[in-house]
Amino acid sequence: MTEKKMRDYQFYGRRKGKKIKASREKLLEVLLPKVRLPEMEKVQDVDPVSFFPVSVNAVWLEVGFGGGEHLAQQSLRHTDIGFIGAEVYLNGITSLLTHLSGMERRGDVGEDVSLAHGRVDNVRIYDNDVRDILPRFKDGAFDRIYVLFPDPWPKKRHADRRFIGPKNIPALIRLLKADGKLYLASDDMNYIRWSLEHLMQFPELEWTAQTAQDWRCPPKDWVETRYEQKALAKGKKPIYLIFKRK
Repeated sequence: MTEKKMRDYQFYGRRKGKKIKASREKLLEVLLPKVRLPEMEKVQDVDPVSFFPVSVNAVWLEVGFGGGEHLAQQSLRHTDIGFIGAEVYLNGITSLLTHLSGMERRGDVGEDVSLAHGRVDNVRIYDNDVRDILPRFKDGAFDRIYVLFPDPWPKKRHADRRFIGPKNIPALIRLLKADGKLYLASDDMNYIRWSLEHLMQFPELEWTAQTAQDWRCPPKDWVETRYEQKALAKGKKPIYLIFKRK
């Protein structure tokens, strides 16, 4: 069965950008298999805790981790949490691997490359469309789900390509534990308005904001992404939304 026949949805966007350096190609060859999420095509009701060789108290999911800055730093801070990051953009995957291996400033990647000193094995990468694996996880699998600075698909005719929308929100609700939180950030106000419009339609979700500062300022444990930094450098003001599963 072909990938197209298996899916009832289509992927839009880039899978690869500029030419990848040889050292990063080596990370894809050597390190990625060590931290890649196991095959899930034939399984159901998976508890994501089972993917980690270390003891974890909860699992957080990041949808589209971009350059991996947020995922890398959060996983370093929270060694008792398991992290699953999904990303289709190959250059972004190599970026996360440099963070995990401590190779950000080094070009020498050998056959024995592994996690940087001080890191625990609490990150798993899914290098494909996250929608492939969402149905495989059990209900309430995640304590947190992050969707940070996703492609806003600004043209009206492309609105149905936005990840936060009626097609995916029910799946995210199902996967959140009671009191689990969905984090969304964007510097595109059309995307924010779109997201609020659709998220507010689901009674299972509660917007946690009490004052304007709650959506204008990042949460206390925030880690800036490269896309966020670019937006701030241009004078844009990102919006931070947090919804809780009732």
